[in-house]
Order: sequence, then structure tokens, then C-alpha cells
Amino acid sequence: MENHPLNIPELLAPAGNLEKLKTAVHYGADAVYLGGSRYGLRARAGNFSDAELGEAIAYAHGRGVKVYVTVNIFAHDRDLAGLGEYLRLLRSCGADGIIVADPGVLATARRVVPDLPIHLSTQANVTNHASARFWEAQGVRRLNLARELSLTEIRAIRKTVAAEIELFVHGALCISYSGRCLLSLYLTGRDANQGDCAHPCRYRYAVTEEKRPGQYFPVEEDDHGTYVFNAKDLCLLHRLPDLIAAGADSIKIEGRMKSVYYVGAITRLYRAALDFLAANACRGPLPPEFAAELNKIGSRGQTENFLDGSPGPREMLYQGANVRQEFAPVGIVRETGASPLIEARAPLRPGDAIEYLAQGVTNRPCRIVALHDQEGMELIQANPNQRVRLVLDATFTCSENGLFRKRLPPSV
Repeated sequence: MENHPLNIPELLAPAGNLEKLKTAVHYGADAVYLGGSRYGLRARAGNFSDAELGEAIAYAHGRGVKVYVTVNIFAHDRDLAGLGEYLRLLRSCGADGIIVADPGVLATARRVVPDLPIHLSTQANVTNHASARFWEAQGVRRLNLARELSLTEIRAIRKTVAAEIELFVHGALCISYSGRCLLSLYLTGRDANQGDCAHPCRYRYAVTEEKRPGQYFPVEEDDHGTYVFNAKDLCLLHRLPDLIAAGADSIKIEGRMKSVYYVGAITRLYRAALDFLAANACRGPLPPEFAAELNKIGSRGQTENFLDGSPGPREMLYQGANVRQEFAPVGIVRETGASPLIEARAPLRPGDAIEYLAQGVTNRPCRIVALHDQEGMELIQANPNQRVRLVLDATFTCSENGLFRKRLPPSV
């Protein structure tokens, strides 16, 4: 099991709804993961009804993209009713695998749909080779390792199992252990382990003293502020050569609840990075334009988390819940042509400077000369969700589901 030749891993992107799935596919995902209406850990993502699952899987398969469905809640007895029926539905829809964390759900899946590949969720907290071998013996085909592992530990696990290894490389980090958190349940009644997290780790906190009600005292940490649980976002873009050398079979982007712009822009960036490494025998570093593009996509800052050892205070974001976003999406291409039809996501006016996100890390800057509605009437402004045709001062090819964006003013 020790010889794992260098290979380009699968790029696995989040698909919180059908629009995000189409965007991830357009920008180069090899596979997407999504949740149905039951048994997943993102209850407030768009998710897919039973009928929509079939449509989503057919769309992805028609473009050579795999679909994995989350069935990763920590189930109580009440949750098991109907589980077998649901698993059979996923198989009949053509799901390429299911993502599970609970041993009872896993056992049910092996009994009811033994031919459906099982991927182990990061929620199962695989942090050592003995645990990895245990889950492999239970029939798990792929292991999504805990995010609390160093590169050395990932290498050690890779050497001991034949199962595929999947690693999170980008997205939000929970302050709890691989996402197992009770803070949301205690504070809001919304159970993160049943898919309904209220994200209290992003809240601002203060201290009160019981004899002085109404008086709030700031919680200070290194004099920076009060966001004491607010971890920066994971970003392993520049460590992809290390992960490939360590034997990763799949790299995973977090974000089923993020915007369609985030899904498209991050998938595009990692696709371009993998393609660059494939063309250069997996040798880095990535050219400077990759870092420039990364900085155009909103985040809470960036950390490599545990990859080189335990993170410290600099891996937390104290100034607020998010880092300022410099760019915002303004439209999704619905029809191509000399005057592309877009669905606006922000107000647009003639004269606005925008850019199109082409494949790779190539951006096509342009300026709006005119806007027309679908009947051909000229507009002085397009509003969010309105479909409009763009007359641009530059000529380039757009693709359906491609994205336009613009720089936000300094005051935003």
C-alpha cells in the first residue's frame, strides 16, 4: 500500500442547489456533493427534493461529473424510520456514492444498498491509521480525514489503507472538532449535528456579571477584539503539491451554503491550479496570478490550519465575522452571443466596469455600453434577478452559467 504514484486528485465542489451545481460543473468540478431533503448536515442549504435529485444527477452525469449525496447526520432512533427507503431512492437516482458519519447509517446502507459506495464524512473524526483501517474494514470506500491532521499524519494514514483519501482544502472551519459542536444547540436550540447550525462561533461575545445586569464587559484576546471563536477560512491552494505527493485522491471545497459566485470562483481557481500542476509534473509554486485571484474572492482570511502543526492565535479572525470582500457577482450568463443574456445579481448601469470569469484564471475586463430587457427595450438600470442583455465594449466568448463580477466601492 506504500506506492502511490503522483496523480491529479478529483476536484469535489459543493452544490447547495441546482444553480450552484451547474456553476460548479461549468467551472471544472470533477464531482459535486449535495444534500437531499433528509439526513444531511446542512438543513438550511437549498438542498434537493426527491424529484430534484434525479434532475441534478442526470445533469451532472451528462457532463461527466459524479454526484455524492450527504447522509451524514448523527441519527437518533426516530431518524432511522424511512432511511432504507431513502437510500434506495438515492441508488435509483444514480448517486455515485453517499457520505455518512453514523455507524448505524453505514450499517443500514451496507445491508440495503450494498452496491452504493460509502464515503466517510469528516464528522467521523478519522485522526489515526488504526481508525482509518477500522472504517475501511466496515466497507468504506473513501475516507474524508479530519481537518485536524498534519501533513505528516496524512502521509502516515495514506500508507496504511487502500481506501481513497479525501481532504478538505478550502472553506469555513468550525471551532469544534471536525464540526462536532453543541454550541448552536445550547444557544439557539438548533442542532448542528442534525444539520441546523446557527453558526454561533461567528457571533460577537461579551461578559456579564450576575450582580450587574445590563452591564457588558468586552472579551478581549490579545487586545484585538471579541470574536473569540471565529476561525479564519481554510486555504490549502499553495499546498496542493504537498497533498498530491501525500496521495490525496480527492480535494474538497466546503461551502454548500455559500453563494453561487463563491462556488464558481473557488472551483475555477482550484481547477486551474490542478491543471497547472498536471502540466508541470505536480511541481509548484503556482504563478502570482493565482494569489491575486484568491484575494478577489471574499473570505474570513486564510489559514493552513493544522497542516504544519497546531494552529495558534494568528489563525483566528478577531476584527469581525468576515474580511471585507472587494468584488461581488453582478450576473450569471443564461444565453450566450454577441449580447449575452444575464440574470443580474446586483444593480447594473451603462458605464459600469465589470469582468467576466473565463476558464482558468483569465478574467475579461469590459464596460457596459447599454442594457436591454428581453423585449429589446433599453434600460437605465438592471436590478437583481432581472434578465437583461449586455452590450459590451469588448468582444469575447461567454459560456452559459459563466459569471460576471465587479469591484465594490471602498465604502462597502
